[in-house]
Amino acid sequence: MIAPTTRGEPTNPLRWTCKSTRTLAEELRSQGYEVGASTVRGLLVELGYSLQGNRKTREGKQHPDRDAQFEHINTRVKARKHRGEPALSVDTKKKETFGNKSNGGQEYEPKGQPRQTDTHDFPDKTKGKAVPYGVYDIHRNEAVVSVGISHDTAEFTVAAIRLWWKKLGEKRYRSRKRLLLTADSGGSNSSRSRLWKLELQRLADQTGMIIEVCHYPPGTSKWNKIEHRLFCHITRNWRGVPLETHEVVVSSIGNTRTASGLEVHAWLDAKTYTKGIKVSDEVLAECIIKRHDFHGDWNYEIHPRKTLKIR
Repeated sequence: MIAPTTRGEPTNPLRWTCKSTRTLAEELRSQGYEVGASTVRGLLVELGYSLQGNRKTREGKQHPDRDAQFEHINTRVKARKHRGEPALSVDTKKKETFGNKSNGGQEYEPKGQPRQTDTHDFPDKTKGKAVPYGVYDIHRNEAVVSVGISHDTAEFTVAAIRLWWKKLGEKRYRSRKRLLLTADSGGSNSSRSRLWKLELQRLADQTGMIIEVCHYPPGTSKWNKIEHRLFCHITRNWRGVPLETHEVVVSSIGNTRTASGLEVHAWLDAKTYTKGIKVSDEVLAECIIKRHDFHGDWNYEIHPRKTLKIR
């Protein structure tokens, strides 16, 4: 009965089946056996089976230059640290629905008085969603999170990087000449996004810095520093708390601290960003993009334009 749905290698000590013990017990009873689900569980254990959950270990098909790109990113980050220049890890955190919705985790409340939340987690279109975009300073263990209420676009992401520069970066790196960004290959900061490159060009024009970008290979976003240096701590900080308003989200993010010294600053970005903005070949050609010899699609520099006015 379990052979067609068994999982795991026969030589391994642990195997499992996708049939439940109740289903197996019912099938046995239909064959004339007097048996319950608990007895089936004991029999499965004797046969080397166990109850197991999914484990995220497979990354899918790996790019042949995956490891080489990791080494390239590591080298570039070290170079910025050696020269006292900023190296940032950037990404969008999972969108959160505003409202009195249940949030994962537990929080201390008076005994027998759990916080009352909505039965259903359907999004409330009148309240919208929070779109947190993080900018994490790898060397200083410091971050800025811009909480948007509109769309996650390239214009929004670069606005968050610009916010980091105005609030923290300009004070921290006075003699700067170059800024390094490490980002995923997809999403609003995609390596293929023309708008992302155009907005970075405008930022380079405003700051006078060379903006270098290194993208992680496709399917490797979990290796991005910001995931396990910032986002996981934010999630833990607001566990069990319904994210009802903008103020709650911004305050919860801004109060995130760790024993290792992580400091987080959060601001609300109430601007409305338009989706689907197209960048023509002519406009893109005005950008000064210099691609690296190694994977120029993932690694490139955007140099300030001295002859063009800031738009």
